[in-house]
Amino acid sequence: MLHAVSLGAFLYVLWLLLSGLGAPLLLGLGAASACLVVFIAHRMDVIDHEGHPIHLRWRMIAYWPWLLRQIVMSNLHVARVILDPRLPIKPKVVHFKGTQKSELGNVIYANSITLTPGTVTISLEDGNFGVHALTAKTVGDLQTGEMDRRVTSMEIGAPNERNAAPRDKT
Repeated sequence: MLHAVSLGAFLYVLWLLLSGLGAPLLLGLGAASACLVVFIAHRMDVIDHEGHPIHLRWRMIAYWPWLLRQIVMSNLHVARVILDPRLPIKPKVVHFKGTQKSELGNVIYANSITLTPGTVTISLEDGNFGVHALTAKTVGDLQTGEMDRRVTSMEIGAPNERNAAPRDKT
C-alpha cells in the first residue's frame, strides 16, 4: 500500500511540474489521472519494490549528485578525445562481476555505467557485466570499482569492501 501511495504522490507531483497549471479543475483532473494510473498499475500487480524503489529514496538522493558529477566529467573527457586531431580512441570490452545483491542493484549499476559517456553496458547476466569502453581512461575509471562500491552501498545501506575490478577481454 505504501508503494501505491508513494507512486500516486510521485505521479501527481510530476504532473504538477510538467503541466505548470494551477486552476482548481485542472488540479483535480491531474489528481484523478494519477489515481487512475495507480489503480490500473495495482490491478496489473506491477507496483513493487523494484518498479518503484522507495526503500532507496534517501540513499538514491545521495547517489545522484555523485553520478551527475561522473557524467559531466566523462562528457568532458569524451569531448576532449573527439576534438583531439589524433583521435586517441582505444576501444575495449571488459568483463567483470559486480557486487550488487539484487536484480535492482545490477540494473542501477548497468544503467549508471551506460549513462556515463564513453562506456556502454553490453551484457548483464547473473551479475556478470560486459562493458564497452571508448578509451583506456574509461577502462581505468571502471577498474577503480568506485561506482560498483557506491551502487552496492546504496543498495544495501553499508559500505562494501569487496573490489570488483574489471578484466580485459582476451
